[in-house]
Amino acid sequence: MFRLWSTIKKDVRILTRDKVGLALMFLMPVVLAIVITSVQNGTFEMVNDNKVPIVLFNKDGGEASKELVAAMEKTGMFEIAPQTSPTDEAGIKKLMHDNDAMLAIVIPEKYSADVQSRAKNVSEKALVTLVEEDSTHTKAPAADSLTPLTLYYHPVLQQSFRKSVDGAMSSVLQVVQSKYIVQELYFNINNQPIPDSVENQIVGQQTAITQIPVSRDGNRNVPNASQHNIPAWTVFAMFFIVISLGSSIVREKRSGSFIRLRTLPTHFGVAMISKQITYICITFLQAVVIFTLGVLLFPLIGLPQLNLPQDIGGLLLVTFISGWCATSFALCVGTWAGTQEQANGIGAVSIVLMAAIGGVLVPAFAMPSSFVYIMKLSPLHWCLEAYYGLFLEGGRLGDIMMNIIPLLVITLIFQMLAWWGLKRKGLIQ
Repeated sequence: MFRLWSTIKKDVRILTRDKVGLALMFLMPVVLAIVITSVQNGTFEMVNDNKVPIVLFNKDGGEASKELVAAMEKTGMFEIAPQTSPTDEAGIKKLMHDNDAMLAIVIPEKYSADVQSRAKNVSEKALVTLVEEDSTHTKAPAADSLTPLTLYYHPVLQQSFRKSVDGAMSSVLQVVQSKYIVQELYFNINNQPIPDSVENQIVGQQTAITQIPVSRDGNRNVPNASQHNIPAWTVFAMFFIVISLGSSIVREKRSGSFIRLRTLPTHFGVAMISKQITYICITFLQAVVIFTLGVLLFPLIGLPQLNLPQDIGGLLLVTFISGWCATSFALCVGTWAGTQEQANGIGAVSIVLMAAIGGVLVPAFAMPSSFVYIMKLSPLHWCLEAYYGLFLEGGRLGDIMMNIIPLLVITLIFQMLAWWGLKRKGLIQ
């Protein structure tokens, strides 16, 4: 035990001398967590809480177009800029820029007339089936068509966001057109305008949608941007210890430290175990620092607070296994790399690649189907899934065992590769 403790103190002293490595392990993930969470939280607020600025050009001015504008405002999704009359597409772009708007909608000149004409045609088609003997309804109604609205958008808007705007506009257009159809049908049947109360019952009342987040513990709290980003960048930070540990192993190999260790009256495995203990503690410290920032600092800078899972024991176990896997990977890279440049390059590039295919940089659900099996080869994927099972789904340790088991298998593979590499290079018997 004394030999192990002495070796751990030696590794800690070596680690504290590596100021760049310490900065990468602690400062970089903290900055990433704050920046990425801020960006994602701003996106969530723009979609969910804030109104989308939009420039509206109403060339029609009729009653239907005014009701369309009122319906757009009623949705609560759009912030409509003052109406103007641009002369061409260049004028539209300028007004979008002046109003800091990402969208612009042009209502065509004949919109109100088209809506009224379509309502009349639809009502006539419906009455033909009801009153077939009436000669006034036996002739075929004229074909109805609507001049399309034009939507201008800034190129930075993603397709998914544009689809949500299209859905909102389609809903608004449907409401306005249905209102005129109902008014025309009621008038043709009763020879009098439809009362507002009846119209509201037909057009205004819709089936409500209750949204409930699915969680294992029955918690109804909606996960925020911190719940998504803090675990992801904690895992990323853990695996970036490859820069420090990998370089340390290469440096000791090239300086002959491993050879001198073999001459001491102790097993070489003690030195390797001490490195793992030291860096597993470092990964624990990384998790504590980042989680603490999420709980205490984020609310002070306007970001949503990180809510820790109820199963703290499961959180500690996932953090330990994730740290052990990261340490094993760094050990493997340091063993097989021949120079510090190789260790740093291979380690950094491989972590970014595993983070990309593992769901840290890009959400797993957004990846193409061809990446489903490749994604499962990344240890960061299993670390992240285990954390998400606790943070997002409200699960307990038993619920995430199917994520922990593959992570343990990958960790053991890294361990075997590291020991095989040391034996092949003649550093251990």
